[in-house]
Amino acid sequence: MSTGELILGIESSCDDTAAAVVAEDGTVLSSVIVSQASLHDRYGGVYPEVASRAHVDKAIPAVRMAIEDAGIRPKDLRAIGVTRGPGLIGSLMVGVDTARGLGQGWGLPVLGINHLRGHLRSADLNERRVSYPALILLVSGGHTLLAHMRDQDTISLVGSTRDDSVGEAYDKVARMLGLGYPGGPVIDRLALQGQDRFGLPRPMLGDGLNFSFSGLKTAVRRLLESDPNLEAADVAASFVAACLNVLTQKCERALVEYPSESLVIVGGVAASPQLREVAGKLCESLDVKLCLPPLKWSTDNAAMIALAAWDYVRAGQGTDLAPTSRLSIEQY
Repeated sequence: MSTGELILGIESSCDDTAAAVVAEDGTVLSSVIVSQASLHDRYGGVYPEVASRAHVDKAIPAVRMAIEDAGIRPKDLRAIGVTRGPGLIGSLMVGVDTARGLGQGWGLPVLGINHLRGHLRSADLNERRVSYPALILLVSGGHTLLAHMRDQDTISLVGSTRDDSVGEAYDKVARMLGLGYPGGPVIDRLALQGQDRFGLPRPMLGDGLNFSFSGLKTAVRRLLESDPNLEAADVAASFVAACLNVLTQKCERALVEYPSESLVIVGGVAASPQLREVAGKLCESLDVKLCLPPLKWSTDNAAMIALAAWDYVRAGQGTDLAPTSRLSIEQY
């Protein structure tokens, strides 16, 4: 194994091609993200075959740019960490095959990284923020879950969504309103201009730590069908209010059940200014430290994969490189 002090991360689980170079302490030397949003906007969501073909074109150039931006050579690397799941199989295969080829050519070990564990580590990029034990709320386009971490290496899943993720619901509501893809940022911006006046349902609000957003999404569709001329900003505000109500109440319940020093919110939806505001108020009321990644590390990126790879090095994990569409946060 190389004795380098850096890890190259490669991320291609969905619709962004990313590469980054990260030190063991979380220092990010470079981060490259090639967005595919313009390719998928016409479909109102990610078109898997289009995504995988775009990764083929962009993976090596992204890695080359990350290496050049970091001012290093392959011999400075300890290993390559690549997302092996969960995600779109075609996209994952491109990333894993790229990492395999580079590892063979450079004489470096290649580690298969759980994308969800990457998100967990995003809150410690460039600065240590998380104190343990910690409660994790992971909210993204593909996942909504609660996990408890006794320490950096001990993770237990305590709640998850039974259907749509909150990010998926955001994207689908944005499509209903004709706002394009991705839907999260535009829905949040529009909601700031409206009022929560439609009393949308809060699914499973009083039911344990699991989530469900399919019924909320359906309620928005039926609301728009009942009156297509409704003010879009008010629909967005009502939808966002319902989502935040569910997320914060679940977090509060989990913090009581699993006492923690930190509440860590990660994933693309963690970029929501409304979620950051209400989470801050919740943590202040409970005397819990709120840990959020900087906005640029909230969405999918390779820096979080590289930092997670350092955990795999210490634990002697990562030999499984088989791409998979499903992984629990508890798995390596």
